[in-house]
Amino acid sequence: MTPENEASRSIRRVLVIFPGALGDLMCLMPALGAISRRHPGASVELMARIELARLAAGRTVVARGHSIDAREVGELFTEAGAQSDGPPANSNARRFFADFERIYSFFASDDQRFRARLAAATDGHVSFHPFRPGGDGHVSAAYLRATEIEIDERASPVGPWLEPTPDDLAAASRAIAQSKCAVSNLIVIFPGSGSPGKNWPADKFAALASMLSSRASATAPEKRITWPSIPANALCVAAPEKSVAVILGPAEISMEPIFREPGVPVLKHLDLPTVAAIARVASAFVGNDSGVSHLAAAAGASGVVIFGRTDPARWGPMPAGADGHIVILRRTPIDSIEVDEIASALSRGDPCTQC
Repeated sequence: MTPENEASRSIRRVLVIFPGALGDLMCLMPALGAISRRHPGASVELMARIELARLAAGRTVVARGHSIDAREVGELFTEAGAQSDGPPANSNARRFFADFERIYSFFASDDQRFRARLAAATDGHVSFHPFRPGGDGHVSAAYLRATEIEIDERASPVGPWLEPTPDDLAAASRAIAQSKCAVSNLIVIFPGSGSPGKNWPADKFAALASMLSSRASATAPEKRITWPSIPANALCVAAPEKSVAVILGPAEISMEPIFREPGVPVLKHLDLPTVAAIARVASAFVGNDSGVSHLAAAAGASGVVIFGRTDPARWGPMPAGADGHIVILRRTPIDSIEVDEIASALSRGDPCTQC
């Protein structure tokens, strides 16, 4: 079925099945947006890791999320159906998938049995696309090609691909306040990634945080407050709010003492929507080649992303919308990048620069 014929059909529900991690999903965002435009008026739903499905729902073009670990998916792999190419008519898989008129699967696209069973589970049209497709250029463009969507203005974002909700922004505000950081001119640091080999050294991140905090303190005007219990003519200098904060995920908790020792505020135990909202309201971020850097960029944040061996032309976070600027610093070994280089890149703010 051609895209033109699909657009002319009455399609109520579209399902995208995607097995990737956070960074992979952010790279899929332009294709998700284009799929939504291909099926105007349809509910676009995402089946992915549950935390990613929940993140996307209501903050992107995705209206509803589903877990890729659900039993409906498991039935398509079980031995119970090994004698046939499709699930039983009364199976959970059939009841779930039959309600979608269009399914795009980036999952198990090279598994012929899975392909046959998924196609048999619905009367709608199913297409299969490679996860992390090959080809030249950025992987986001490869996903667009894989779904046969033209790479033109219609497939380009007009703003951030992920919009934090009012609840997300409120949670971000509470987290920032608890850390005694200032929202204005806040710089957030993401020192972790999915692989230790992608990480710029934590002690250099701590040194960067201290440098940026010192610069902000030197340029900030002295803030005076009058306490109710003190005579009106007695002024007292308030403790300055911090201008830099570090966000740690579960895999980076061991880094916490490195930042606590020089007095850098540490935010932890945050869900992904809150992290996206903090990045959105911050003036900039600094991160490794990581999913959370992709998340910050997708939410419209500007920042500096540090790369080692990975090719940022293929895997780098992309600025979302006209206001986002991503500076990429790449060198091997990654620890040869110096603190003042990151600070200088932050002050430049050149869009999509590789140094």
